[in-house]
Parts: sequence; structure tokens; C-alpha cells
Amino acid sequence: MGTFQGHLLAGIFFFIFCLYYSVMVSFALLRGQRSLSSPLPPREKQGHRWWQLVPVQGTMKLVISLGGIIPEFFYPPGVNRMRIVDWEDPRRPFLFYDNWDHVTMYGFFMLSGVVDIVNQSCQAWQNVKLERAAEALAFWVLTLLMVAHLENKGTLEIRVHGLFVALTFLVSLVLTIEVWVPDQPALWVLKTWMGLVLSNWMLQLSVLMYAPPSGKPWRAENPGDLAFLTIFFCWHLGLGAAMLAAVYGLCSLWHHRFSSWREVPGAKYQLCPRGYGNEELEKLGTEAMLQDGGI
Repeated sequence: MGTFQGHLLAGIFFFIFCLYYSVMVSFALLRGQRSLSSPLPPREKQGHRWWQLVPVQGTMKLVISLGGIIPEFFYPPGVNRMRIVDWEDPRRPFLFYDNWDHVTMYGFFMLSGVVDIVNQSCQAWQNVKLERAAEALAFWVLTLLMVAHLENKGTLEIRVHGLFVALTFLVSLVLTIEVWVPDQPALWVLKTWMGLVLSNWMLQLSVLMYAPPSGKPWRAENPGDLAFLTIFFCWHLGLGAAMLAAVYGLCSLWHHRFSSWREVPGAKYQLCPRGYGNEELEKLGTEAMLQDGGI
């Protein structure tokens, strides 16, 4: 991950996940859901195949984490960075600490994905607080690793990664709050917004450090260049809000255009007509039950 391709790949992966999450949050708000994913009762789970119960969100975490771990160990082809200590050296130095730093980060996100999959597909009742706790743990680990990543770095990397740490800390705090109150739409929106900003800033980070558009590296000794980093970061805050609003607008158009096509006749409540006797009311109730397929 310590290259342009590594940062770019991680940013793209995280952006895809946050974009999917923003779509899920938008539809949840439009439908007035009390939870992002409606858990299936145990009886309904018995009528589904196992692959139908596997959550998309957990699968994405698992696949993306594996896609990040494998290159850290084995890219370019022929390289093996799985060794931690050089036992042949009398000093016993640690090896590939940057790669193990990134693998640890991906590993905790993989753990969060495994918790999602097991909790939603194997357990009788879904424990949403457990999923939020695992996700919060992954982001707290990411925050700690990024803080440690600032050691022995230049001024430019410290400023760029410091702003990144501020975002990860805020997302970790929101996820920690969701462990106790997971059904708050305001927290969904805040978490989604920060996630979009985080993924965009990760892409910006790879461009700033490894492939600046001007073709010349940023001058860390120039106060003007450092000041523009904060300005760009503020622009990304606005960009993340604009992207979330655009996703919500597109989801709103989809929801209002296609929801009426999927409405089941007789699914809504209807007022009981006046002027009928008891026998006629029983007849109407029987006909309604026959139309709905019975109990």
C-alpha cells in the first residue's frame, strides 16, 4: 500500500463500499425503515438457501479485505513478505512493518465482514449491536495504526495523514455510539458522509504524494503548499455532501417511479364501508382473506 497503486486500490475499494452504503441509507430513509437491513425471522430463514442469507455488505468487506491483504504479501509476483522477524540476523529485526501495518488494518475489516455474515446468515436472530461493535473496532484499529504511521514521516505526509486520522476518529466515534443506538437515521447520514469524504481523501492522498497533476512534487517546506492541503480537505467535505445528496436524489427518483409498480393490490389498509350488517361484514372479511391467500 506504500505506493501509488496501493493507495489508489484501497481508495477505490473503500469508495465502492461507501457508495453502496449511501444507496442503502438513502433507500432506508425513503422507506422510513427503523434499521438499515430488516432481519429475517427464524421461520423465514428456514425457507431460504444459505447463499440467499449471506449479506452483501459483509461479503464486500470480506472480498475487499482479501483483495488488499494478498498484494501486501505477494505483489509483485515472486515476493513473499509474510516473514515478521529475520531470525538469521543476531539483532532479530522486524521485517516489512509497513505491510504488516496494512494487513492488520485489512484483517480487522475482514473480521467485521465475517461477523456480519455469521450474524445474519447463521444466527437465529440478528444482533445489530454486535455488527456495529465489530465495525467500530475495525475503525478504531485503523485510527491507531494511522497515528503510528505518522512516526518518522515528512511534514507533507504528517499533514495529509493527520487529516485522514481526524476522519477515521469521527467515524469510529459514530460507530461506537451506534452500538447503543443503532436505529438513528442522523447517525447513518453522518457515517455515510464521513465515509465518502474518507474514500475521496484517500484517492486525493495517493495523487498528492505519488502523482501530482503538475508533475512536480509538493514542497513540504512551503507554507503555501501545506495551507492548500487543508483547503482541499474542506473542499472534499463539500464534495462528500454533494455526492450523498446526488445519490439520495437518484434513489428518490427510483423509489417514487418504481415503487408504485411493485405495490400489491389490497396491501394497504382500507376503510370499512358503512351501512352494512354483520352478515355482510363477515362476507366482506371472508372475501378479503381469500384474496390475500388466507392466514
